[in-house]
Amino acid sequence: MPTFWDIEFLRIIFPLLLQGAWITIQLTVMAIVLGTLIGLFVALAKLSPIWPLRVFGNLYTWVLRGVPLLVQLYVLYYGLAQIGLLELDAFTAAVVGLSACAGAYIAEIIRAGIQSIDRGQKEAALSLGMTTADAMRRIILPQAIRNILPPLGNEFITSLKDTSLVSVITMIELMRTGILLDVTYFRSMEIYLSVAAIYLLLTTIFVYGIDYLERRFKII
Repeated sequence: MPTFWDIEFLRIIFPLLLQGAWITIQLTVMAIVLGTLIGLFVALAKLSPIWPLRVFGNLYTWVLRGVPLLVQLYVLYYGLAQIGLLELDAFTAAVVGLSACAGAYIAEIIRAGIQSIDRGQKEAALSLGMTTADAMRRIILPQAIRNILPPLGNEFITSLKDTSLVSVITMIELMRTGILLDVTYFRSMEIYLSVAAIYLLLTTIFVYGIDYLERRFKII
């Protein structure tokens, strides 16, 4: 019976887990950046006076928030290839799925943040000769950012943890690396506790980073 927490065994698996963690970090950063851009566009679409944009924004958040991310990943990686529409590699499917799903939730966060700003501020900006776009960029969004940072930080952390789901489409990130190591060595407790420890470290870094940004925006 193998000794629990064998240091030599941990020395074998940790470099491999860290390689997987690096892929997890890349996926998370790309999902956050692309998801934020998608979320901003969809939020503005939902608030737009142009009805086709509102319909698109509402439909996007309804579908992407209503369908589990795991199902979305299966459709992107296996479903599109099966019908011959589009064949994505695992990394691309992972990035698209994570970004699109995060974008739907971020859109609702941004929309709520924008609507939390008094409407009179937009009217005052327009009365000073600003365009709607200028008022949004210079007046509304800077104030909304302060309100949306806490829920936005939570969504970023969720995106980090959601990367574990891409293991089902053969993406070898942190979780998939742990699964492959378990199949090889059959030492589940040590392997998955190590995986959990790395996830915990990454989420802790995110928490401190968001806390720092919140303090900065309170000062500004």
